[in-house]
Amino acid sequence: MAAVAAPLSAAAPLVAPPDELALLRDTVRGMFAYNITTLAGHAAGAILIEAIYASSAPRALRLGWGGCFALLWLARALLAWRFSRDEPSDAPGLRERLRIWQVGVLLSGAMWGAGAWLFYEYGDTQQQIALVLIAYTYCVACVPILASQFPQFVVFVLLAFVPAIVRVANSPGDHSVELAVAMAVAMGMTIVLGRNFRNSFASVLRLKLRTEALMVELRAESSAADAARREAETANRAKTQFFTAASHDLRQPLHAMGLFAEALRQRTHDPQVAQLVNSINESVDALEGLFSELLDITRIDSGGIEVHPQHFEAGDIFRKIRLHFEPSAFEKGLALRLRGDARVLHADPLLVERIVRNLVSNAIRYTNDGSVLVSCRPRGERMLLQVWDTGLGISAAEQARVFDEFYQVPNTPKVTPEQRKGLGLGLAIVRRLADLMQAPLTLRSTPGRGTVFTLTLPAGKAPRPSALGAPGKAPAGITLAGRRIVIVEDEPAVRAGLEVLLAGWGAHIDAFDSVGASREWAERSDPAALRPDLLIVDYRLEEGRNGVDAIKALRARFGAGIPAILVTGSTMTGHDREAAEHNFHLLIKPVVPNKLRAMIAFKLGVGREAKGEGPR
Repeated sequence: MAAVAAPLSAAAPLVAPPDELALLRDTVRGMFAYNITTLAGHAAGAILIEAIYASSAPRALRLGWGGCFALLWLARALLAWRFSRDEPSDAPGLRERLRIWQVGVLLSGAMWGAGAWLFYEYGDTQQQIALVLIAYTYCVACVPILASQFPQFVVFVLLAFVPAIVRVANSPGDHSVELAVAMAVAMGMTIVLGRNFRNSFASVLRLKLRTEALMVELRAESSAADAARREAETANRAKTQFFTAASHDLRQPLHAMGLFAEALRQRTHDPQVAQLVNSINESVDALEGLFSELLDITRIDSGGIEVHPQHFEAGDIFRKIRLHFEPSAFEKGLALRLRGDARVLHADPLLVERIVRNLVSNAIRYTNDGSVLVSCRPRGERMLLQVWDTGLGISAAEQARVFDEFYQVPNTPKVTPEQRKGLGLGLAIVRRLADLMQAPLTLRSTPGRGTVFTLTLPAGKAPRPSALGAPGKAPAGITLAGRRIVIVEDEPAVRAGLEVLLAGWGAHIDAFDSVGASREWAERSDPAALRPDLLIVDYRLEEGRNGVDAIKALRARFGAGIPAILVTGSTMTGHDREAAEHNFHLLIKPVVPNKLRAMIAFKLGVGREAKGEGPR
């Protein structure tokens, strides 16, 4: 982070080099660019706290805290207005404005911490949870704003969160200490996330400066064009690697949050807490979709996706679609029907599956009654892979634009907030993947009656053997009593969340943080007495090892037929080929508990053993 820290240091020279001055100016402008959003968010948070505690907290306390908050808010707004009207042109002036801005941010953190300390004791359980969530939301929201100023970010998080942790720990209640510990873990994960974001941000800034230097060289030296082009391609690949790494790091705390939230639901019967847990899980699921869309569109644009056509049965994809989407269709009261699974296609099965996933996800989201049909049928020498729905439909005027990036059909009274969420990238990804395979994609829709998307693919000549078992619908609730599950996960928070959640379902857990630790345990264990019923392993593990290594080591000791689930934060990386080769199933982080429950039921054959069918 030296490239950022140097221009911000108090000991830096008064006249900064041109590159440092430009970097400092970009940094300060970036900080102030968030002011409108930040101030609006802080005002909304203060209003929300006033609304929550209007009937329970003393009026003098609310007026005192609110008055101090309003004065600080106005001072920060005045600073932002002054900067927009009179931006300093030299390094000392920029540093002075940045220091004042940092002081305002830290005072805001102190105000949120003071609010948590002062108001917590006056609320009931629901109000206290809302207060803690508000404080945590602002800490997470400050990651992209403050992470480049890492010391200030750490101080802000401590000021905003430590008072709440201390207050919760000292409050009466059966689970006060446990909740305080969970909050401390969340605070630590937020700081680690900020550090990782800071490191990634520094890499991006260094790449930006390098790219600008290359552009100057290209204009001055035409003979260096080939070398400069290679450098630019390297920078583009580095950008994709950055998005991939950032997506993985952001998925980790979201994955842990979903697991802890589900564990909290099992420990309380308060319906209001259950509703909050549902909201957390919905938010985690939505963020996972946004990460996947951003990563997919980046990889497509950078040429990071290659087409590998092969012969395969449509049923190979349909089985995955049923497993992934049948629970969400059932929750909305929709029928998910799959037809033509024996048809053979010749295309890239990974890209076709990604297209169908996006289309089915859209169909379920925008269908309130009826059904969603995925079909594969012949048309001459070609195959028509179609997704039908009985949903809201798309008007003729909007059909030409639905494949554009970041475009969403304008709101109508029939479109709910749940249906409006997202970035508007799903169909853009579908179009680009179809173009990548040179597969025609068409759309027909009638408002109020439904929509059909048609992907035209070459017919295949010979089916390949499928590595997957027959489809089946997992039960909504399962018990794992008497089952032994081995977890291999190097992220402490995720590992702890899995242990708490699976133990709550009745399983016996053996958890390890590395391939080596799990292998040592296996070698010391009696294969007959301690044979696992299921393996749940993370993909990225210690010293370049991965979850496939852990699966191989444990199966070598306990038997090749042990079911396995591999959890990864990466998408479209070819894991499906490894899954077919080594006979395991994939889950993409963050994993919402109901998806994990459905996958475990599928792997263990819950509800099938009574019919004489074995686990998968």
